Amino acid sequence: MGEWVGVAIALVSSCLGGSAAAITRYLAGNADPITLAILRWGIGFLCVLPATLLLGAKWPQRADWPAVAALGFAFFGVFFVFYNIAMTFTTAARASLALATLPLQTMVVGALLGIEPLTKRKTIGVCVAVLGVVAALASGLAAAPAGAWRGELIMTGAVLCMAFYNVWSRPFIRRSSALGFLTVGMGTGAAALILVGLFTGSIAALNGFGTPQWIAGIYLGVAGGALAFILWVLALERASPTRVANTMTVNPIAAGLLATQLVGEPITPNLVIGLIAVFAGIWIATSEIKNP
Repeated sequence: MGEWVGVAIALVSSCLGGSAAAITRYLAGNADPITLAILRWGIGFLCVLPATLLLGAKWPQRADWPAVAALGFAFFGVFFVFYNIAMTFTTAARASLALATLPLQTMVVGALLGIEPLTKRKTIGVCVAVLGVVAALASGLAAAPAGAWRGELIMTGAVLCMAFYNVWSRPFIRRSSALGFLTVGMGTGAAALILVGLFTGSIAALNGFGTPQWIAGIYLGVAGGALAFILWVLALERASPTRVANTMTVNPIAAGLLATQLVGEPITPNLVIGLIAVFAGIWIATSEIKNP
């Protein structure tokens, strides 16, 4: 039952992440990748920190702080800059489909590190979901923007950061708390991004935002930043990294639905086919056949 609760929480988180992808695509014309990351994690941290303090969440042990900070820098800093770069080359839905290779990469990383052994059922489920994603990307190639493959390739490579984050996070979360772990990591990533933004002038781009952009940016930070990742680490606390990561395959559906409204990106039949494969893969990977 605990695993299913974790998967359900992760599904909500992934839907919020998909909506954030569409918002990122909407804002991409007004800000560079570093500015977008500062907006998302600066606002996100300002939401997460008070919640952590008010709820009295347990902070990571002193010996764990360097590792937790390093994970936060790699994920909230490095990964999301590449994530935002990818969004400038392709559509929100296609970039999110590339992001949905996360289950496969998490499964492989977990197995290589000896943290989460592979099972036949888990492998089949992840492969069904990821093959659905690959088929959806390939079948929609003709309708994709010129050079879209660059964004999808960048996203696929960057996902490796998130795969390691998923696998290495769980023991630190267990020794502290989901909120405490998240706050340290997100704070480290936000601080690094702000420092880079000050030297590159990326923060100054926020001066050109109008009301619609600020509304979108606040949603990006509150829902796509704070809430989505509070739920994500809560899911990692309750379910295995691969099963949590497998829910990421609903991300492109949420991204595609919102992007049709914000930037006029069409929902194509290949997305529907991918959706069917996604849910089939999630069911297979998260269900177990009990021995009589």
